Amino acid sequence: MHTQRLTRRMPRPVGFWLLAATLLAFLAASSAPSPLYVVYQHQWGFSPIVLTTIFAVYVLALLVALLTVGGLSDHVGRRPVLLAALVVEAASMVAFLTADGVGALFLARVLQGVATGAAAGAISAGLIDLQPSPTSPLGSLLNTAAPATGLAAGALGAGLLVQYAPAPTRLVFVVLTALFLVLAALMLFLPDPVSPRPGAWASLRPRAAVPVQARRTFLAATPCLVATWAMGGLYLALGPSLTAGVLHIGSHLVGGLVVTTLFGMGAVASLAVRDVTPRRMMTGGSAVLAVGTGLTLLALAGPSTTLFFLGTGLAGLGFGAAFLGAFRSLAVLARPTERAELFASVYIVSYLALSVPAVVAGLAVPSFGLHDTATVYGSAVVLLALLAAVSGAVVHRPPVVVPATAVPAEEPSAATGRRTVTAVASAPAGEPGSGI
Repeated sequence: MHTQRLTRRMPRPVGFWLLAATLLAFLAASSAPSPLYVVYQHQWGFSPIVLTTIFAVYVLALLVALLTVGGLSDHVGRRPVLLAALVVEAASMVAFLTADGVGALFLARVLQGVATGAAAGAISAGLIDLQPSPTSPLGSLLNTAAPATGLAAGALGAGLLVQYAPAPTRLVFVVLTALFLVLAALMLFLPDPVSPRPGAWASLRPRAAVPVQARRTFLAATPCLVATWAMGGLYLALGPSLTAGVLHIGSHLVGGLVVTTLFGMGAVASLAVRDVTPRRMMTGGSAVLAVGTGLTLLALAGPSTTLFFLGTGLAGLGFGAAFLGAFRSLAVLARPTERAELFASVYIVSYLALSVPAVVAGLAVPSFGLHDTATVYGSAVVLLALLAAVSGAVVHRPPVVVPATAVPAEEPSAATGRRTVTAVASAPAGEPGSGI
């Protein structure tokens, strides 16, 4: 009871930003090992297939968590799920810290995937729950900007430590372990807008739930989700290898900067286009992603480091805008009790796109070489991005279904002149219910 009273003392705005910081930390931790893969590979002599499998086992564990506990916070509350996820995440950082071989890396990545998957749906839903007002676009903005920012910061921070700090394979995980323990302590004071309700055990049954009213939009957004995160998977799994093997740059910092450029520009784009309609974000962002990816392919053919970073930055801009547009289009269609499961479904598609193509690429590298594999991979991303642009341009979503927490607003009826009550969903100001 005493803890509950303390929890209520954290203002909702503070709780909102705590969730944003937690999402940032989870994603920073997920990309932190990327610059280290080359170091681990050199120390322990494993193949590119093992490298991409270490990357992918994290995503597999994450997907299992999403399918089982992705909607649990809709039943037991956001805080208990996040507390458990943060403790497991801290344990995964300790596993990285003490790793002495490939087996330990697999264990660390599995624990990390479980923790991130458990937290993803709860944080995404919590950001919508605690945003300043039902009409605010801030929840959707942070749901897309924070992951990109976290991925960029994690790769850059790890790259700096690997290049310049002592104990490069350990120091980053000491910092992250401490961070997650602090976040777990703060989470005790998080205001939880979800009251426990029946169905928690039933929600653990593996499933991906997309509300009926959101299914058409979800289908239209799928090519966008796949294109953006497939590009992210290429950079997270093989980005540092590309800089070393194709561009012939041995610096671990540059290897981290490649990942940072993609996701950092994604975060910039999310902020820059936040007032654009979701449909235009998705279509325009997908087109920019296609152009940027095409430039990176030209750079690899050169090879040209300058053009590679230019193309990566442009692809990152497209990544951020396209993913925000897809996410915001779906966010307005879910009721509060449907949000965690819907967002879990979004992440399932996204993380499958992040992992499966990267594993296939890892299998292909020994036979076809890193350059040819990256070229085929990038070409597939270009085609998917163009499909996403067309899909967003021609498919319209159904009318918004009124969420239970929507704030009624009176507006004159164009047909009768009478004042009728409509719902303002989570969309940019001046664009209630806008989307594809």
